[in-house]
Amino acid sequence: MRSVDECLKVPLQNIKSPEGSLVVVENNLHLPFAVRRIYYLYDVPFGSERGGHAHKELQQYLVALSGSFTVIVDDGTKRKEIFMNNPSEALYIRSGIWREINNFSSGSICLVLASKEFAESDYIRDYQNYLKFIAE
Repeated sequence: MRSVDECLKVPLQNIKSPEGSLVVVENNLHLPFAVRRIYYLYDVPFGSERGGHAHKELQQYLVALSGSFTVIVDDGTKRKEIFMNNPSEALYIRSGIWREINNFSSGSICLVLASKEFAESDYIRDYQNYLKFIAE
């Protein structure tokens, strides 16, 4: 059973020095999956929403590299809002969870580390279809 309770903030390895901080994320060491795709969202207009879909198989780590945003995760029974504003932690979103991202602050950057390459067939973009998918 998929659950939003599995969508957790995960601390990333943060190496601090007088010269600044360095955050490290390595495949098979810090992640529950190998990264196959990396992308980021930026210049999201005020009031806009991203996401609004689920993935059948893909897993993700979301990181607020700059600024802040809110991630809403939904398993068809329970919804949870998670505020992201720390570049040294990631939000793990497992497969089969509906997600929406909103409340982007000015200058925010959302980094996404994904377990698979882009495949339209992996997306569920309609919430009613999502509910049917999780019922199967």
